[in-house]
Amino acid sequence: MIEPQTSAVHYLPIATSLIAVGFVAALVSRCRLRGWPPYLTWWALGVVCYGSGTIIESIITLEGNSITLNRWWYLAGAILGAWPLATGSVYLVLRRRTANRLTVLSAIPVLVAAVAVAIGPMDPSQLEAHRPTGAVIGWQWIRVLTPFINAYAALFLVGGAVWSCHRFWGVPGQRSRTLGTALIAVGGILPGIGGSMAKAGTVEALYVAELVGLILIWAGYAACIRAPGSWSSGLR
Repeated sequence: MIEPQTSAVHYLPIATSLIAVGFVAALVSRCRLRGWPPYLTWWALGVVCYGSGTIIESIITLEGNSITLNRWWYLAGAILGAWPLATGSVYLVLRRRTANRLTVLSAIPVLVAAVAVAIGPMDPSQLEAHRPTGAVIGWQWIRVLTPFINAYAALFLVGGAVWSCHRFWGVPGQRSRTLGTALIAVGGILPGIGGSMAKAGTVEALYVAELVGLILIWAGYAACIRAPGSWSSGLR
């Protein structure tokens, strides 16, 4: 097992996990008030997956890594970390029938990758003592498929937020939503950048990006729901 030195940055996922718990609680509360609309439900599921990944990172930092922990970290973070959030954005900006079709189609590679990670071989020689890494994945084609899943997620999570920001720009009474969707766009792209750096071996960049990204997404969401009127109706 590779044993790099642990630094303060490795403890950031603990803070990210606590923020994720609070964000999930806020989303579930909003879901209950709104009758569980698909976009909010998917966002809540997305933050659960996001937080699950950072909780596993926290355990790895505090207790040490293992094949099982690294396997579930890759599943929760690399594969499921952004896709449910993006699916929520699909339901927010597109018509229900189109969103249903896109969700089914995009779920196919996600499920294939998830099952492959769950049952596939791992390379213990690549395991790091206190840092998760994708290098332990035995079937390397999974690491080739993952960027396509995350590109789809970025297209709708970040792209949807940018498009929403453009729609609200200059509309009277929508300054809050303009700012909020801009924050969501920036927050959505940061974990992707961090993930690319983690794939190159700098997992610490991912920890910073996850924390800042989630804070920005929650701040953007809070700004959007403070604005008058229905968020989804304002996009159609």
